[in-house]
Amino acid sequence: MASAPWSTPTTWTRPVPAVCEGQGLRLTHVIDTHVHADHRSGGRRLAELAGARYSLHRSAEVAFPFEPLDDGQEIELGNTRIRVLHTPGHSPESICLLVTDLRRGPEPWFLLTGDTLFSGAVGRPDLPGRARENAALLHGSLSAKVLGLPGELEVYPAHYSGSVCGAGLSGKPSTTLAFERRWNPLLSLPRDEFVTRTTEGIPDKPAAMETILRFNRGLEAWRRPPAGRSPPAARSRQPWPLLSSCHGSALWHQRARCPLLG
Repeated sequence: MASAPWSTPTTWTRPVPAVCEGQGLRLTHVIDTHVHADHRSGGRRLAELAGARYSLHRSAEVAFPFEPLDDGQEIELGNTRIRVLHTPGHSPESICLLVTDLRRGPEPWFLLTGDTLFSGAVGRPDLPGRARENAALLHGSLSAKVLGLPGELEVYPAHYSGSVCGAGLSGKPSTTLAFERRWNPLLSLPRDEFVTRTTEGIPDKPAAMETILRFNRGLEAWRRPPAGRSPPAARSRQPWPLLSSCHGSALWHQRARCPLLG
């Protein structure tokens, strides 16, 4: 049985352990790339149901215990390696996850960027306050931790067009680092211009953001979703092993690895 990390963007978590079991997987890690401000994370609930570890970056300000992650830390899952990259800017605790499949080769395969880097855009820096200071941190994180990685890396961000977690997001749910280095209009900017561009023209903050943050920080109790609403996972009948990158997550299968974005 393979081991699998998974992070879920909803509170509809109950079907996930059964899906993993049906695929011959054992859920071992649940990782949130940051304390989300636009949705109630089901990460802690999923970890509880599956008996898995729940992790955030060590700097996360939350009111519950979690397994802390540090910059440069490597998580070993059989032939798979997940390296933690601390990339503050969108939020102080934001991380990216660099994934290598040693059966394919020693070089990294893809990067889960959370809300740090999107297709055609970057994460908004204003949600924690001190927008210009955070924008400068984001520029530094991208320059020091992300842009120097191999250009052939596949990039799976947390959002695409329609999200309020950034401005100008592409409708494309995945990209490559080489494509973003060439065509993302923000990545070639010097720091001061980057700060100005990323702090102007950003969307309104997510509705009920403070309530959502209180929930995700453990300051508000979990509530069951309304009756009659079935989760996407329960409706899905995918016959193949899959890798879900939604919200910086990864579900790993031991026999085949097929990206499925949603």
